[in-house]
Amino acid sequence: MVEIQQPLIDLTGQNEEGYPNFPAIKLENLFHFLSSYKEKREIHRIEYHRVCLRRKIERKMESSAALTSSIRLTSSICVSRHSSPFLSPPKRSPSFSLKLQNHFPSNSQNVLQASSSSLRPSATVSAIELADIDWDNLGFGLQPTDYMYFMKCDQGGTFTKGQLKRFGNIELNPSAGVLNYGQGLFEGLKAYRKEDGNILLFRPEENALRMKMGAERMCMPSPSVEQFVEAVKDTVLANKRWIPPQGKGSLYIRPLLMGSGAVLGLAPAPEYTFLIYVSPVGNYFKEGLAPINLIVESELHRATPGGTGGVKTIGNYAAVLKAQSAAKAKGYSDVLYLDCVQKRYLEEVSSCNIFVVKGNVISTPSIKGTILPGITRKSIIDVARSQGFEVEERLVSVDELVEADEVFCTGTAVVVSPVGSVTYHGKKVSYGDGIGAVSQQLYTVLTRLQMGLAEDNMNWTVELR
Repeated sequence: MVEIQQPLIDLTGQNEEGYPNFPAIKLENLFHFLSSYKEKREIHRIEYHRVCLRRKIERKMESSAALTSSIRLTSSICVSRHSSPFLSPPKRSPSFSLKLQNHFPSNSQNVLQASSSSLRPSATVSAIELADIDWDNLGFGLQPTDYMYFMKCDQGGTFTKGQLKRFGNIELNPSAGVLNYGQGLFEGLKAYRKEDGNILLFRPEENALRMKMGAERMCMPSPSVEQFVEAVKDTVLANKRWIPPQGKGSLYIRPLLMGSGAVLGLAPAPEYTFLIYVSPVGNYFKEGLAPINLIVESELHRATPGGTGGVKTIGNYAAVLKAQSAAKAKGYSDVLYLDCVQKRYLEEVSSCNIFVVKGNVISTPSIKGTILPGITRKSIIDVARSQGFEVEERLVSVDELVEADEVFCTGTAVVVSPVGSVTYHGKKVSYGDGIGAVSQQLYTVLTRLQMGLAEDNMNWTVELR
């Protein structure tokens, strides 16, 4: 850099009348100044074009449907990071990460690793940015994430393309059908992170089909299976930094379908909203994969024949809160319900299906309109049969609990939860001191498949990159 030894402008001189002379510019200093200015301008011009090139690359990366696994840049630049290839970056922190390897000196060559949903299968992701939370102590509670999905349609119409919005509160008319008449359904499924950083969804099309079945019962339009699955994919990818590391938990996905239109008289709502939000979760029961203790409820009932017990409508779950709260106050983990007619046959736990093991036979209550057709239930039945067990779907008497070798529950939230004891009319039946062998075996087989640790011969998983 040119060093100027003297002032560029001389303001010390005065004319005959005592007024300061017009600034006298010393030509030697001016020459040095202009030379320095020219050098700086050239530097700025080069830097300007470098920044323009950087921004052009970033825009192409944002709009491209398929990113290459690595892009080499030969300058020391600051790369902005984005939450998703199709969204503007969130203000707090990104889910789509671009990371520079190593600490880069100004003259060294650096490698940019891009981690996104469209990486090729052979791509090696060197670093995955995760949200800054305590992954070792995840419970089953709401953790606000970055984005949620919205799609609307009118009564008698069809859903069209939805959009992602920042996660937050929603606005509803006080006369919305879901608020006044309970016209609403929900689903639950999970996304898992594989060892290579890719993401697995577990049987999302089954959730889509179950929502369609429930929507028909509740007089609501529903998204197509394709719309449902694509909306789930978009939501998961937009929130991928919230997917726990492998072995730390999963991303719980909650699709909602509700009558959002205003209606005063008892009738289907004029407008419907399909919404998806997500939250990272750990174990549903505080016991984790450890035996839970159930109490049989014979007076309060979850569902009735001809009702809505066989679909995942929101009202089914409010109906169990009284009995569940009372059970937990007494130290039990949850409630096991009986049929409401004979009060003798097992139906399900508050939010789980129930299985009874005796020898090589695994029995579970048959689906007859009052029991939710659980997707984990369906999967466990297939897994058990593939492992050589005989599975019976039939009426299961409460008396069979006394003679059972093992009892376990299944559900999206719990996957497989072994039952340590069941109390009925004050009599407690226990099933050993730890996790039953059958429960452990089925849990291991299913979760290894869900997390990508075992080959998916069932074609149940959907992989996102």
